[in-house]
Amino acid sequence: MFSFQKIAKTTLILVYLVIVAGAVVRMTGSGMGCPDWPKCFGYYIPPTEISQLLWKPKHDYKKGQIIIREQALWVAKSDFTSTTEYQPERWQAYTKHSYAIFNPIHTWVEYINRLFGALSGFATLALAIASFGFWKNNKKITLLSVLLVFAMGFQAWLGATVVYSVLNPFKITLHMLMALVIVTILIYLIYKTQPKTKTQKIGSKKLRALLIVALITTLIQVVLGTQVRQWVDHFSATQISGFKTLSVPWSFYIHRSFSALVLFLNIYLWQMIRKEKIQTQNMNWVVALLIITIMSGISMFYWDFPFGMQSLHLVTSALIFGLQFYITLQIKSLSK
Repeated sequence: MFSFQKIAKTTLILVYLVIVAGAVVRMTGSGMGCPDWPKCFGYYIPPTEISQLLWKPKHDYKKGQIIIREQALWVAKSDFTSTTEYQPERWQAYTKHSYAIFNPIHTWVEYINRLFGALSGFATLALAIASFGFWKNNKKITLLSVLLVFAMGFQAWLGATVVYSVLNPFKITLHMLMALVIVTILIYLIYKTQPKTKTQKIGSKKLRALLIVALITTLIQVVLGTQVRQWVDHFSATQISGFKTLSVPWSFYIHRSFSALVLFLNIYLWQMIRKEKIQTQNMNWVVALLIITIMSGISMFYWDFPFGMQSLHLVTSALIFGLQFYITLQIKSLSK
């Protein structure tokens, strides 16, 4: 169905925009821009200045609204109008974490990230509804589309736990991996609902096996990258110029060396696809994006994080993974 295809592709674009927004959040250090979830400082539309978060006399407060007082977050217990003096009995301490810093730029960067997440969630729901048109002929499409709704819900819950944990590295890694799972489901749905004459390719068993190996190595490289990112966060926190002043962790060297393996493997695959005369341009994009990813990684190490390089590095990695998965689906494994 054309409508299903259109919704699926729109949803995939929105999910990648969430990944882009998440990368910007990471690059700007805005992960705690909204200390609560799903609201932001208790607001559906976040504050723009600190005065909105300070206690005021004779001011109307809504239940759940947050203020910053004595370097801590306080939540209104109910709707009330404040008197001329602060009444502590009307407030309760925010117990999810102790982070109580307001930065308007960080707040709005994180808020925009959440908006993209909400849009992708609504698109996923629309996709699930549209998928019931396949119920009679292909129940798998409908079941996967419904599963995708639950996957998005789980991803939203993971996002909340990331905030509540004050950006725990393991939870950030899990959050990223779940995004890739969502990408694979969407790509699979797009592939399976396309006309077979446009998507089915014939390839050798060796080619299909190497494509799967390449997909796995990319996933491993992404996980290694999240480990390096922990060190990057420490580097950013120290505000030291130059990596030579810091002790480089083992994960960095593995990540750097593994990138060569990923590049050579994909160049070899590119040559195999050309040799087997399979008409697909996607592998060209994979190699091009790999070169961009590696160059952005090099620039981060030697030039102290040029603006935008961290986001570019993450987004291109996610695009590579998606393209590799689509190519794997495209090329049917047949023995020659």
